[in-house]
Amino acid sequence: KNLTIKESTMAKIEITLKRSFIGKKDGQIATAKALGLKKIGQSVVKENNDATQGMIHKIRHMVEVKNID
Repeated sequence: KNLTIKESTMAKIEITLKRSFIGKKDGQIATAKALGLKKIGQSVVKENNDATQGMIHKIRHMVEVKNID
């Protein structure tokens, strides 16, 4: 069996933290940090998959998301 991984064709997204952690629930803070976001204005590039989409959904009020071609 020949299994191929489509890593190069996987879409990427840029996630930018736009809001402070102050007053947010512990789970939301943990989710943002798990994505690699620590400071307001910081951006990270992640693969656009179901796990990442679920994390973004949980903190959607705190982040801005852009597709990368």
